[in-house]
Amino acid sequence: MSGANAPTPIPLSVAIITKDEADNLPRLLESLTPLAPAEVVVVDSGSSDETVTIARSAGARVIETDWPGHVAQKNRALDACQQPWVLSLDADEPISPELADHLQQLFSDDEPDKDGYELNRLTWYLGDWLRHVWYPEWRLRLVRQGSGRWVGNNPHDRLEVTGAIGRVAGDIHHYSYTGIEDHFRRSIDYARIGAEALAAKGTPFRWHKLVLAPLVRFFRLLIVRQGWRDGWRGWIVAWSSMFSGFLKYAFLYEMERNRNRVPND
Repeated sequence: MSGANAPTPIPLSVAIITKDEADNLPRLLESLTPLAPAEVVVVDSGSSDETVTIARSAGARVIETDWPGHVAQKNRALDACQQPWVLSLDADEPISPELADHLQQLFSDDEPDKDGYELNRLTWYLGDWLRHVWYPEWRLRLVRQGSGRWVGNNPHDRLEVTGAIGRVAGDIHHYSYTGIEDHFRRSIDYARIGAEALAAKGTPFRWHKLVLAPLVRFFRLLIVRQGWRDGWRGWIVAWSSMFSGFLKYAFLYEMERNRNRVPND
């Protein structure tokens, strides 16, 4: 991301958290080249592949640390950034050329007049882009340093900002899953993490959540978001979301039962 013909850096840090992202990280770092951020910060939590080597070879500043959870780790990355603006991306989220151009334009004239900006995310799934079930998906990802923090329940983190919010045209390209097995395995993992977060807050199990919440997810994605227009891929996403929602409350039920079980003499 440097060289004699490199564009003038803009006052922007890109914050990335990683673990074993050697397959995804080069694509993301390459997409940042036309954007010309002044700084790329990679916070890595014990990668066993070439993630750290790839990041350092591309000129990123790498911080190697433990894993405290999604929200805390993303705030670590945010706090480590030294530029006036921070763009937070996951390793599987390269930016489109159109988004890079619009971000350059945002910084080309005066200081941006908002405190945060939402970017649209377009997901690649089973060989094509999902243009309905998960799109548009506006995510707050660009914030003025000191104005934003990551919040939420693991693993469903979100960035919040104090101040006005705008939007920037163009897409984040999301390469989230390698296939069905990867998708459903991570759905199980995320459901368990979500249940643990609810249990940690003292949220009790409620039967109607186990029964109704998954159905609401399915209806919202397939009908409200018109996931059916993505063909069978939209149906698979809707079913997987329903499955994950069911598992989250099933795990919570299991945790509550185990906690309240009276040990045998």
